[in-house]
Amino acid sequence: MDPGFRLVVDPALAASLLAFLTGGIALGTASGLVPGLHANNFALLLAGVAVGSDVDPLLLGVAMLAAGVVHTFLDIVPALALGVPDASMAVASLPGHRLVIAGRGREALRLSAVGSAVAVALALPLAVPVTWVMSRVYPTLRAHLWIVLGGVVAFLLVTESSRRAAAGGAVAFLSSAALGALTLDVEPAAPLEAGGMLAPLFTGLFGAPVLIEALRGSGVPPQADARLAMPPRSLGRAAGAGSLAGAVVGYLPGISAAIASVLALPAVPAEDADRGFVVATSGAGTSNTVFALFALVALGTPRTGVMVALERAAVPFALPVLLATTVAAALAGFSLVLLVGDAYLRVVGSADYTRLSLCVLAFLSALSFLFAGPVGVGVFAVAAALGLVPPRLGARRVHLMGVLIGPLLIG
Repeated sequence: MDPGFRLVVDPALAASLLAFLTGGIALGTASGLVPGLHANNFALLLAGVAVGSDVDPLLLGVAMLAAGVVHTFLDIVPALALGVPDASMAVASLPGHRLVIAGRGREALRLSAVGSAVAVALALPLAVPVTWVMSRVYPTLRAHLWIVLGGVVAFLLVTESSRRAAAGGAVAFLSSAALGALTLDVEPAAPLEAGGMLAPLFTGLFGAPVLIEALRGSGVPPQADARLAMPPRSLGRAAGAGSLAGAVVGYLPGISAAIASVLALPAVPAEDADRGFVVATSGAGTSNTVFALFALVALGTPRTGVMVALERAAVPFALPVLLATTVAAALAGFSLVLLVGDAYLRVVGSADYTRLSLCVLAFLSALSFLFAGPVGVGVFAVAAALGLVPPRLGARRVHLMGVLIGPLLIG
């Protein structure tokens, strides 16, 4: 080492960073494991605390970012065990749930963890060149986004199992698109300032129907070993597709990780679709969080709730600290999926599933009220009723992503 060079470490700052990193990991764990919660809610609450506070904004930023990254690893757990997805996991919730019913839930957890980990591994070295490219092609892509989304919708319809199913998918898409157009921009009075309509919409469309249908079921069956049955090449392709979709979406306004999950579907291996869905959507959610950070730094525009919170709290763009936070949170998230996921499945499997489903439905109704007031409860009920329709028409529930895609196509 050069004798004129000294590495200076401030012990007090290092301890504070570690404490806020740990706190962010705890918040992300809570939001990931509790159905209906999202790290965005915690991040925006922290941003509110930052106003008039003496806390260093960088420390708050570390907690917010850690919570967002860990959440993208753990949100698969309630989606598998209870069928209640976070918005970004809605596409994978039912394929993952099928794996649980087949006794492959432990494998699905690890597939998801690998998908998210690959997303971080790809995002960090690619972030700078991708940001350079996206800053130049963004105007063209944004202007023609309707073509991309329209192609995704057409792909989902033509890959249905029959004409009747395709017609049912079209009905589900148009109905959910109308629901999204009527409700997404509503700003109801609600107990939580950091609320919104996404929670009642997505838990209603994708979570409540699974719980309702499970009331007469036998619950989570015993789970087999955790061995990954997906070929490495197919796993890598699905994870890469999800990461790329999350990267593109990370730079586009109004486009969420849920849309990134849909954009990744064409690359999911047809021979192992359920496993591919889980890997790709997990990768898309985590990749979206990482690339959204670079979009905020490079373009000055926040693309996710966590990034909005970082901007509101005036967090300085200390990239070495924020990137180290991302890596540390990813390692924690990966480990927590393995440590907590299996136990989560066991606890749900040993519970009275009918009573558990009713309790979760009541909890989701309460969350809808907290996030969106009485209007949110009404939207949750309407969305739950609509979520029951696609299977009765022989179609997949993925068409209900029209709740986001439809409003984007028309506006």
